[in-house]
Amino acid sequence: MEPLRIAPLADELGERFAAAGHRLFLVGGSVRDLLLGREGNDLDFTTDARPEQVQRVVAGWADAVWDTGIAFGTLGIVKNGSTLEVTTFRADTYDRVSRNPEVVFGDTIDGDLLRRDFTVNAMAVELPSRRFVDLHGGREALAAKVLDTPAPPNESFADDPLRMLRAARFVAQLGFAVAPRVVEAMRGMAEEINRVTAERVQAELSKLLCGEHARRGVELLVDTGLADHVLPEVPAMRLEIDEHHQHKDVYHHSLVVLDQAIDLEEDGADLVLRLAALLHDIGKPATRRFESGGGVSFHHHEVVGAKMVRKRLRALKYSKEIVEDVAQLVYLHLRFHGYGKGEWTDSAVRRYVTDAGDLLSRLHKLVRADCTTRNRRKAGALQRTYDGLEERIARIAAEEDLNRVRPDLDGNEIMSLLGLSPGPLVGQAWKHLKELRLDRGPLSRDEAEAELKEWAKAKGLGDGGS
Repeated sequence: MEPLRIAPLADELGERFAAAGHRLFLVGGSVRDLLLGREGNDLDFTTDARPEQVQRVVAGWADAVWDTGIAFGTLGIVKNGSTLEVTTFRADTYDRVSRNPEVVFGDTIDGDLLRRDFTVNAMAVELPSRRFVDLHGGREALAAKVLDTPAPPNESFADDPLRMLRAARFVAQLGFAVAPRVVEAMRGMAEEINRVTAERVQAELSKLLCGEHARRGVELLVDTGLADHVLPEVPAMRLEIDEHHQHKDVYHHSLVVLDQAIDLEEDGADLVLRLAALLHDIGKPATRRFESGGGVSFHHHEVVGAKMVRKRLRALKYSKEIVEDVAQLVYLHLRFHGYGKGEWTDSAVRRYVTDAGDLLSRLHKLVRADCTTRNRRKAGALQRTYDGLEERIARIAAEEDLNRVRPDLDGNEIMSLLGLSPGPLVGQAWKHLKELRLDRGPLSRDEAEAELKEWAKAKGLGDGGS
């Protein structure tokens, strides 16, 4: 095999361990990525040295050392801007009730590699000699782009069910296939994923969705039954027929939208956009109605879907910002279809922009991705119509500051004009003026004051502040 382009830093560390009488191996994903030509600054090592011995070896050499993982045999090291992790050989045992191992340090690289998740992650390079260690056919599996496990998959997944999600994640990131015996084990053991915390599930799911082949990862989750436990709303869409009757079902349509949204990304993977694309129609099963003429409707599925998104993403412990952004995109994704051939007033366009807020560019991508009809003329017409909407947004934005739609009078001015103290009435007046701003565009100072006084009179606030 050709010599691996190992970072000089790794050789330097290997020489320090050898001088101290210890063995050091570059291992796992670091070796896999080197073979794939995917270089990174984060390197993983394993060693026969115990944690306290590792601390002595790197003392005075590392720029920084942290020992938060020392109970699991791992020390983190920073050197010249690179992050290194050194872990003592492991030979853990699992209770197979939780996924927490009883940490047992091992004595050989052979035992350490056997306990790893997949053969492509079970290769090592001894340093500084550069001896390549591949006991489980990892290099061949890498060349064939196949994920398999060093130990029998049932044993591997029983020890740590998270490995099943990691399989789907690697499919999404690397575009690999999964060995039939691994797929069979995933199907038979899918329920075991419930032993894993929501936080760990969310982390793997996010990495999966941000992968280059995200759709394939999602399909593996659904086909093996894992999605029934971690994202059940997605397989539930398989039973529904898309309202255009152009797709196999809503599930297939959602995968197409995911693909098309990814194609529209401009600055790398956008987790919020991808979640919204995958989940935008999850409200359809609950809202499906069969019409008398033989059609199918999904009235208000965007409202129901937004609520379902909030519930699912909160259960997966996503941040409040991600939950609300994805839910708002799902809620707004249908609004464009009321635009017709441009019948919206300028007021409706302002509301579209204001309701989308910072999500507007994502909403543009989601709506365009959702145009999946196979009728090329119809698809082209939809895209041209949306082009027209974006042009109107640009025109109105040039005339008005649409990014900062505010009432023409602020709270202090409202209180001064009406003689009010801070309280709910000020908020009501502010909201009234904002609605006017959205309906009519910017008002002059005199117009805004006149409208405020009319509102105050209608509320019975004296003579309207005059």
